[in-house]
Amino acid sequence: MANLNVAVLGAPDYSKDLGKKGTASDLTFYNLKKADTTVTFIEPTRFPERLAPLYYAVSMAQKALLIVDQINSAFGEIVIMLDCIGLKEGIVILKNYISREQISPLIKGTVVDGYEFIEEDKNLLRERLLEDASKVVSPQDAATGTLPVDHFFNVRGIGTVVLGSLAEGSLKKHDVLMVLPGEKTAQVRSIQKHDQDFDTAGV
Repeated sequence: MANLNVAVLGAPDYSKDLGKKGTASDLTFYNLKKADTTVTFIEPTRFPERLAPLYYAVSMAQKALLIVDQINSAFGEIVIMLDCIGLKEGIVILKNYISREQISPLIKGTVVDGYEFIEEDKNLLRERLLEDASKVVSPQDAATGTLPVDHFFNVRGIGTVVLGSLAEGSLKKHDVLMVLPGEKTAQVRSIQKHDQDFDTAGV
C-alpha cells in the first residue's frame, strides 16, 4: 500500500474536505484512500499556541501543503520550520488576494521558494496527491524503523495498542522495538494501515 504523509499548514481544519478525520490531539490526522493508495494529512492542531505540534507535523511529512490566507507571525514560523526540517517537496495555495509577489521576499532562500504554487481546487488537489502517493516506493527491507507514538491504550486480551505514523524505515510483525526515552522494548504483534491488516509497514 503506497502512502504519502502531507503536513497541512496555515489553515486549521483545511483537511476536512480532503479526507476522513482520524485521531485528534496535538496533531489531527485525516485519511484519503483510493484502492491501495493512501494520503495521510497531518495538521498541527495546537499550533500556533504551541510550537511542538508544528515540528511533529512537518517532521513526519514527505510533502507540505501550505495555505497562505494571511501574512502573520504564524506564517513566518511555518516557513522557518519547513526550512529547518528541510522539507523540499511542497505546494502553496494563496488565498484572500495574497499574491506571490507579496510573499516572495519572505520565502526567498528557503525551501518554500521552491514549492509549486497552484490555484485552490480541492477535487483536483485530492487527485493530484493520490497520484503522488501512488509513486511512493516503500523500502520494505529497511533494517530499522521509527514510529512516533500519537496515542496508546490497552485492550484486554490483545495488549497495548499504539497509534502513530511511521516516520522512516520499515516495521514487520514480530519486530522488537526500543521504546524511547527509557530502556523498555515492545514486540509488534500486528500492523494495521487504514483499518486493514498487513505484515509490514514502510515509508
